[in-house]
Amino acid sequence: MIAIEGLVVRYGALEAVAGLDLAVPRGCLFGLLGPNGAGKTTTIACLAGLRAPDAGVVRVDGVAVGDDPAAVRRRVGLVPQHLALYPALTVRQNLSFFGQMHGIAGAALRDRVDFGLALAQLEARADARVSALSGGMARRLNLACGLLHDPPLLILDEPTTGVDAQSRNHIFETVRRLHAEGRTIIYTTHYMEEVEALCEQVAIMDRGRLLASDRLAGLLGGDGTGFTLEAAGPVDADRVQAALAAAGIDARVTPARQTLEQVFLGLTGRGLRDEDTP
Repeated sequence: MIAIEGLVVRYGALEAVAGLDLAVPRGCLFGLLGPNGAGKTTTIACLAGLRAPDAGVVRVDGVAVGDDPAAVRRRVGLVPQHLALYPALTVRQNLSFFGQMHGIAGAALRDRVDFGLALAQLEARADARVSALSGGMARRLNLACGLLHDPPLLILDEPTTGVDAQSRNHIFETVRRLHAEGRTIIYTTHYMEEVEALCEQVAIMDRGRLLASDRLAGLLGGDGTGFTLEAAGPVDADRVQAALAAAGIDARVTPARQTLEQVFLGLTGRGLRDEDTP
């Protein structure tokens, strides 16, 4: 669904994305991770046609973004980290506005507005101004607005920031349902447990470069040094198994799985990141 080849984006002297190559299979729920300043937001902007790259090619569903931006916009639903809503308008008016922006009109628009209200579970608040909604309600509406044109690719940028537990659970259930319908979903977040709970494949980038891309199970494979016992130094499972057997202990030794946070910190480092770059 997504093919990025040699993507380069510069902001003055800063190279926000530095020759990125990335492929996302069709129908995949794909986690895109990176510290502050890794280039995730810039990459997403290029995918959605909001930023022209300085070099490289970005293809969505076989269409080069630079060749036919309108065709790409029809294929992409972008749900940004910062709420893309109009506070002075009602919930229904926001849905109607964004539907019209995608060329939907008449009975089809009414159907899609009803779809959005149901998806966000905001039917009872349809005529409330967005400024009166809770953070969780606004996040759910933000997601619904990105789906009005029924795109095959959905990009979710920090979709659970600042939400209550119930809204977070609702967003999770919605993401799983949309994925089960066959959509490709790009999910970016700083919450590693969300990626572990949702995503099939994960890419980790830093300073505009790809550090790792693999299925989640591949990234979390045991590293061969940790077990359910403490060792003075690195040991392998066979040595531990042999030592236990020699002591007359019948036990099966299995290498411990790493957490995604451990993998992430191992690749990107543990130092503080305060950059506010794209």
